[in-house]
Amino acid sequence: MLAAWRLSQRAVTFIPRVRSQTLNPLPMAAAASPKRLRVYSSAAADGDSANGAGGGKRVGTHNGSFHCDEALGCYLIRLTSQFAGADVVRTRDPEILDTLDAVLDVGGVYDPSRHRYDHHQKGFNDVFGHGFNTKLSSAGLVYKHFGKEIIAKELEVSEDHEDVHRLYLAIYKSFVEALDAIDNGINQYDTDQPPKYVNNTHLSSRVGRLNPDWTDPDQSPEKENAAFQQAMMLAGGEFMESVRFHVKSWLPARSIVLECLLSRGKVDPSEEIMVLDRFCPWKLHLFELEEELKTDPLTKYVLYQDERSKSWRVQAVAVAPDRFESRKPLPEKWRGLRDDELSNDIGIPGCVFVHMSGFIGGNKTYEGALEMARAAIKC
Repeated sequence: MLAAWRLSQRAVTFIPRVRSQTLNPLPMAAAASPKRLRVYSSAAADGDSANGAGGGKRVGTHNGSFHCDEALGCYLIRLTSQFAGADVVRTRDPEILDTLDAVLDVGGVYDPSRHRYDHHQKGFNDVFGHGFNTKLSSAGLVYKHFGKEIIAKELEVSEDHEDVHRLYLAIYKSFVEALDAIDNGINQYDTDQPPKYVNNTHLSSRVGRLNPDWTDPDQSPEKENAAFQQAMMLAGGEFMESVRFHVKSWLPARSIVLECLLSRGKVDPSEEIMVLDRFCPWKLHLFELEEELKTDPLTKYVLYQDERSKSWRVQAVAVAPDRFESRKPLPEKWRGLRDDELSNDIGIPGCVFVHMSGFIGGNKTYEGALEMARAAIKC
């Protein structure tokens, strides 16, 4: 046993560069601060372990070919207070795994009380919950148990803050769930039809390409561990970019859309027209808020000012976030017309255009755009 502890101390130390960040409107929190990272192929010797970057904490995952889920899982768990800066041990040796403080994606055990986060064992079907039904990978398991802590640190608020829970769900939906699905071989669509094109540009593919190529004469554990470090930083860096986007852009936009949605009655008695008093990404927020608030009637048109031309847009709301069809497209007889021809045809001055599909139109003024929306509601 002691011999196994001292075998092949193939450690590689990696100190990531810290880039100046202006994305987060709040001061940079502890969650975003990278710490010295050591990755090696067997547990460190007693003396090395005591001097490890994580104060002796060690997180295990398997060696050999790696995937995005354990790369992200190892990155995430090192952001927590309990495992901050922990060494990463890559091995499949059960005797070594049993000695480690946390184990991800290997070992055949899911037991959060012992920080065991594998998903490959027979009978494992755990999901994130909160309406999500995708089987979890090791990344999803770590996020499920530590995501709120990581987000709270970035926001510099307590874990029970309402924004933490809101971001916890949003980031799982927009970032982590896809990694869970891909690692577990879950198709994005329920169909037997082959895909119309191949997508090898997503994060899981890019992480996979960091594995040493089979043609490389250097297939050493050192080379593999260095590549895994790159994978951790790639996956973790994009995760933190997602967190900061949601903090800086997503949350403020949601607040704007909520306020505008609740003000529809002041715009038009039908309550089917919403006006954005300042432009922001609104589509996904609108669908989620309408579902959350059980909104009735649903919004048919959204008005907002084009920042470049300063004219106003009338946009028909789609039937679903990922669909092109509109709940109520602009009238067919308006479509394809422009300027005076359009204004004369519908009797509203200042018209600019209506798209051939009827999903959007424009007017030079807010009053004109509102009249277009009101007229379209009645058609």
